[in-house]
Amino acid sequence: MNIAYRLIFAIVILTALSGCHPMGTHKMPGPRSENKKTVFRTGLDNLLLSQAERFRGKRIGLITNPSAVDAKMRPAYQRIYEHPSLNLVALYAPEHGLFSSAEAGEKVGRTVEPLFKLPVYSLYGKTRIPTPEMLKDIDVLIFDIQDIGIRSYTYIYTMANAMKAAARDNKEFVVLDRPNPLNGETVEGNVTREPFYSFVGMYPIAYRHGMTAGELAAMFNEAFGIQAKLTVIRMSGWERSMFWPQTGRSWVPTSPHVPHWETALFMPATGLIGELLSVNIGVGYTSPFELLGAPWIDALDLARRLNALHLPGVYFRATRFKPYYSVFKGEMCYGVQIHIVDAKTFHPFETGLYMLKFLYDLYPQHSPFVNEKRLSSFHKTAGSDQIYSDVLEGKSIAEMRAGWKDELKEFLKIRKKYLLY
Repeated sequence: MNIAYRLIFAIVILTALSGCHPMGTHKMPGPRSENKKTVFRTGLDNLLLSQAERFRGKRIGLITNPSAVDAKMRPAYQRIYEHPSLNLVALYAPEHGLFSSAEAGEKVGRTVEPLFKLPVYSLYGKTRIPTPEMLKDIDVLIFDIQDIGIRSYTYIYTMANAMKAAARDNKEFVVLDRPNPLNGETVEGNVTREPFYSFVGMYPIAYRHGMTAGELAAMFNEAFGIQAKLTVIRMSGWERSMFWPQTGRSWVPTSPHVPHWETALFMPATGLIGELLSVNIGVGYTSPFELLGAPWIDALDLARRLNALHLPGVYFRATRFKPYYSVFKGEMCYGVQIHIVDAKTFHPFETGLYMLKFLYDLYPQHSPFVNEKRLSSFHKTAGSDQIYSDVLEGKSIAEMRAGWKDELKEFLKIRKKYLLY
């Protein structure tokens, strides 16, 4: 073997051993590496690892659902129940129930958890605020649910109501913090106004708020006057720029129509439109919130018009689909599928406003606002009736955005005080 061949052989062996390719590499984005500086832990992980002892001797109630798991996908209630320093005596369930099996808006009754026979009190049934009877046998009320970073998702208001009950009954309230899957930097959308406060918008916050549940709890507690005895057990290894995949954790559906973390990115784009029940947004089909269609839409034309806007981070593909249930069940719908090209630059709320305006302008005989019974629900989810009136008046997206500029600026000012990471 001559010298040249020996050199080539040595290079191949060395690069193979190092895991490199001699012609360079191309890596797909992946989870952060596990080392002492960057290991990711949720509030649950940190409770079990180092903070459980402070709750020894206290009776614990836990507000939770299947989205609250540890790194090995074990349920939070199981980990807490089995911990020698913790005494879990009751569970409380938000919308969709303890196992996230109930439909949106469906009332849930009291049940019993099957593994440990713990009582499960519903916070989405006869009452949405824990009663004194529900809390009489506990000392500490813990909240551990994965939120999705959107104002209209009800879990954060279940948390707020539970904080009010804890303050009323002099119970300690603890939030086991979890990531905002949409990152903790991007904030967009309007701010809820009176008199449109509701269970899908209880406080004046932006539609995509860029906060964690723990940060929201701190803001609700102080800025909005709940004044509970609040403790937030923080995450470690989470940075505000991180989207869900960068945590390295698997996604557990937070509710029946949020099967993937990306669904939370689609929801601000189509969720408002879906409240009107004038088109199908993929709910009732295989891709909830990723689609927009109706029997009377010209799919090719709508896709062409939307793509001509060159909206950042998104592409619209003409498609057709037949919903299995919900709006236009069993009918062929024509429209678009939303493809997120770049999650960092994609602005779903603004994208949704463009889609809503096109529906109103292009199909006057099928106005998205034709169902007047749904307008109240739309206004509550939108946080005001301004979006409705702006669309009717033909305002541009820039003009619409200017209408809530001052309110958004005030929210950002308040928000900054409560950021924990």
